[in-house]
Amino acid sequence: MIKQKSEKISTYVYVYNDRTIEIRRIWDEKAKVIPVIIGATGTISKSLRQYLSNISGKHEIKELQ
Repeated sequence: MIKQKSEKISTYVYVYNDRTIEIRRIWDEKAKVIPVIIGATGTISKSLRQYLSNISGKHEIKELQ
């Protein structure tokens, strides 16, 4: 899972940056990309809870899975 997370983040880092720049430009709002990686079998990374705490509102991991 750790290896997959690193690969996904490094693969999509440019896409993430492009999206945040686009959101900032179009809506004049702050934007931050928060990686949420869930494996095909429902496995989650240890840092998922930390990432979700950065998003306002209530989030259930089982709903994301």
